[in-house]
Amino acid sequence: MNPTYVIDPPAIVSLPVVGETRRFAVNRIFCVGRNYADHAREMGHDPDREPPFFFMKPASSIVADGNNMTYPDLSNDVHHEIEMVVAISQGGANIPADKALEHIYGYAVGLDMTRRDLQGEAKKMGRPWDTGKAFDQSAPCAAITPAAIYGHPTHGSVQLMVNGEVRQSGDLNQLIWNVPDTIAYLSTLFTLEAGDLIFSGTPAGVGPIKKGDVLEGLVEDLTPLKLTII
Repeated sequence: MNPTYVIDPPAIVSLPVVGETRRFAVNRIFCVGRNYADHAREMGHDPDREPPFFFMKPASSIVADGNNMTYPDLSNDVHHEIEMVVAISQGGANIPADKALEHIYGYAVGLDMTRRDLQGEAKKMGRPWDTGKAFDQSAPCAAITPAAIYGHPTHGSVQLMVNGEVRQSGDLNQLIWNVPDTIAYLSTLFTLEAGDLIFSGTPAGVGPIKKGDVLEGLVEDLTPLKLTII
């Protein structure tokens, strides 16, 4: 018997896939905090290789490439954070680092948008970051390129331009915790599932955006992400 519901189930959130008519259904979004040394320093932290930490965004915060992002209410200091996104194809717990790449479907360019003022208030009060990180439209993401096409990068430029001006620039080889190690550690905390996304961290240069700004995110050889703040 097919179940029935007292309310209509929410629509499945999904992202386009390069070379495919089928789409990637998004389950959960995990974000790695302070995973580039220069970004850790600019946020006032020691970048030594301590265990990584994570925060989450709901799947509903996805903004598909090419769509506008609405400047969120209750904030006057919204920041951009460009990242490479890892799309998980098969789940598991306690995944060994040397097996982690087998769990990856592909990669994409994403933005971890942050209400920095609300995040800062939460930090001062010892409260969770959800209001600063997990708000509506806080996870713009471009099309996913399958690893079968792209491979598994260990280096490559990561860049964000705002109105044609470079704001952030780094390289994947600067990740404090690389992708296999990140998956291995994260899978000790959560049983990963197919459809999960991992935002792998942002290089230095994060900063505020305003209405009318055009953002273009680039990770070498991946589909660029472009959106306008309205």
